[in-house]
Amino acid sequence: MAISVKTGEELERMRAAGRVVGRLLKELGARVRPGVTTAELDAFARDFIAAEGGVPTFLGYHGYPACICASVNEQVVHGIPGPRRLQPGDIVGVDVGATVGGFVGDAARTFAVGPVDPGTQRLLTVTREALDKGIAAALPGGHVQDIGAAVQAHAEAAGFSVVRDFVGHGIGRSMHEDPQVPNYGRRGLGPKLKAGMTLAIEPMLNAGRHEVVVLGDGWTVVTKDGRMSAHFEDTIIIASGGAEILTRMD
Repeated sequence: MAISVKTGEELERMRAAGRVVGRLLKELGARVRPGVTTAELDAFARDFIAAEGGVPTFLGYHGYPACICASVNEQVVHGIPGPRRLQPGDIVGVDVGATVGGFVGDAARTFAVGPVDPGTQRLLTVTREALDKGIAAALPGGHVQDIGAAVQAHAEAAGFSVVRDFVGHGIGRSMHEDPQVPNYGRRGLGPKLKAGMTLAIEPMLNAGRHEVVVLGDGWTVVTKDGRMSAHFEDTIIIASGGAEILTRMD
């Protein structure tokens, strides 16, 4: 496994890509409301990325047909945008990737569509907190599984389950680089972390059990028990003073 450590110029390009993704997610969040279709969110993202001089990283990736992933309610990840209109009380996980200057930014947020029930709001809050716990554990000299251990501990203490089948990853010139970054694990295991490594950390938490299935479209992942799922992700640089988050503008 060859985990790349980025140079100063490469990190600057990563920052530029991250800013585009962070600003786009903020704009998309402002557009999530009852009646909006997930296809409309995708169209906005396509135009936004183009205006920033970037390329949608997801479009065409292994045949994926859209610029964003939009995963509603029990959909965990990789929901394909389409004519579905968001309804009051829904949640929608929006995952965005943009390639700018040859480097990739990747991040996700799960947005509430108007007011949601308290249990669903708690799922959103805990998943966002789990992301922060994972980022805080990404320190030089530590290990990859330190990140997942922190995510898992926070999620399970709150009564939620961690998806096992999909994980975070290294990121840079390609969207998926070494290492894989599971959202579960044991501290002190896995590859060693070094300053200058860049990772996409992305907890996916389920209200029920952790098992998931892929629908017939070959992309959309749903919870096996049909209960809600939330997804938050940021691209970070590992640094001696703590991780630098590249994709967070909110």
